Amino acid sequence: MSTDDQAVLGHSPRVHTRQMDMDVRLADDHGRVRVRGHGASCAEAEDPRPLPMTVAWPQVDRMSGNEGEALVLLKVPSPSVPVLPTIVMPTPTVALVSTYPPTVCGLATFTSNLSAAIAAPGSGWRTVVLRLVDRIEADAHGEVVAQWVAGDRASLHRAVMAIGSSDAVVLQHEYGLFGGTDGEDVLELIEAVQVPLIAVLHTVLLDPTLHQRRILDQVMTVASLTVVQSEAARRRLIAVHGADAEQVVVVPHGAVANFAGPVLRDIERPSVLTWGLLGPGKGIEHGISAVALLQQRSPAPLYIVAGQTHPKVLAAQGERYRDELRNQSRALGIADRVCFDGSYRDWESLRALVRSVDVVLLPYDSRDQVSSGVLVEAIASGKPVVATRFPHAEELLSRGAGLTVAQGDFQAMADALDRVLYEPGLATRMATASRREGVALLWPTVGATYRSLIAEVLPAMAVA
Repeated sequence: MSTDDQAVLGHSPRVHTRQMDMDVRLADDHGRVRVRGHGASCAEAEDPRPLPMTVAWPQVDRMSGNEGEALVLLKVPSPSVPVLPTIVMPTPTVALVSTYPPTVCGLATFTSNLSAAIAAPGSGWRTVVLRLVDRIEADAHGEVVAQWVAGDRASLHRAVMAIGSSDAVVLQHEYGLFGGTDGEDVLELIEAVQVPLIAVLHTVLLDPTLHQRRILDQVMTVASLTVVQSEAARRRLIAVHGADAEQVVVVPHGAVANFAGPVLRDIERPSVLTWGLLGPGKGIEHGISAVALLQQRSPAPLYIVAGQTHPKVLAAQGERYRDELRNQSRALGIADRVCFDGSYRDWESLRALVRSVDVVLLPYDSRDQVSSGVLVEAIASGKPVVATRFPHAEELLSRGAGLTVAQGDFQAMADALDRVLYEPGLATRMATASRREGVALLWPTVGATYRSLIAEVLPAMAVA
C-alpha cells in the first residue's frame, strides 16, 4: 500500500487533501464547522482554533461482502467544546463502462486491470462493470452488473438502472466502442447517468470529422473530468477540441512490473518481438522487411510475431493478413527467421515471452496513436523498444528507453534494430532507461491516482 493510500485509509495522521476534496458543513449548539475541499489541509471553524481531522475510508468485508463505514472525526482541542457529530460515508462504488473479459481486446484487458487497481485489497473501494457487447453473453465475472448490447435501447435502459446506485462512473471511450455512427450511442448513456462521470479517452484524433468532434465535445461537456494517457493526447485535445486544460488530466495506461522472472530457454537469440492482436495497420510487413536486411549479421536475429488475429478482422477477412505476411517472409527468403505464434498465451506465458527477447518492435502505421498498452507493457518489462513515431512512443521513448523511426521506413527500422542488437552497451543503457520509466506506469500507482481523481468529483457526503 502506498503512503498516500495509508493517509486516506486513516493509517497516517496526514490527510490526503486531493482525495478528501469535499465541502461538508456541520451544525451544533456552538456554531458551524466547515471542512474544506480543494486543497484544504485542516478543518476551519468559526472558532479560529484549528480542528485536526483524521479520515478513514471504509473497509469491505471480503468474506461476507458487507460494506463498512468511514468516519471523519473532528477532534476538538478544548474540553469546553463538545465533540461534533460523525460524518458517515459509505464505501465508494465505481461503475466502469467498457468491453470486458472474456471479450478479447486491449480495452477489455485494460478495464479488467483498472477495476482491480481501483478496488485493490485494503483500499475500501468497490467496482462494478457495465460490459459492452455485440450480443448477450454468459458472464463469469461477478463484478459485471449489466450488459449493453450495441444498438439495443432496452439493454441500455437496464444498464443505466444497474449502475444507478454507483457513486461515480468511469467511461472508456473510443469511437468504435459504442453503437451508432462513430459510436454516437454513448451520448444516450451519458445523458442518463445521474452521478459524476469521468471519461477516459483512448483515441484523440488529429483531424476528427465534424460528427466525431461533436460526439467527443459532448462527452467532455458532461464529464466532470477527462483522462488521457499521454501528454501528447492532452495537448491534442486542447488544441483540436478547445478542451479546458484544467479539466484534462494525464494518467498513464498502467502496467504490471515484469522486470524479473524466468525466461523461455527455447527462444533463439538475438530476438525481436512484436505482439498484440494482428490486423492491417500493425505494420508487421515493415518489420519483416527490416529483419530481412539484417540476415547478414552473425548471429542473425529471429523475428517473433505473437498474437491472434483481431476477432473483428477475423470475422471480416479471415486470416488474409497473416497469410500475406507468411508469403512475404517466404519471398524474402527468411521464412525460417520469422516465427508466427498465433497460439493463445495466458498472462504469465506472455510475460515470460517478453522477458525472453532482446528488443520489442512496434512498427505501427498509425500517426494518431496517443495510447499503446503494448508499449507500456514493454517499458514495464525493462525492454529496449524500436517504434514508429506515433505520439505515445515519441513521448515515452524520448528519455532513452528506445529509438523511433518514420512509419513505413523499413530501412530506418533495420538500422535502429541493428544498433540495439549489435552496438555494445546500447541495449543495456536502454533497458535501464525503460526500468526507470516503468516505475511510474505500474498499476498500484495508477489505481491510487484514479481513486484520488474520483474522490475529487464525488459530491459532499450527507451529514449523519
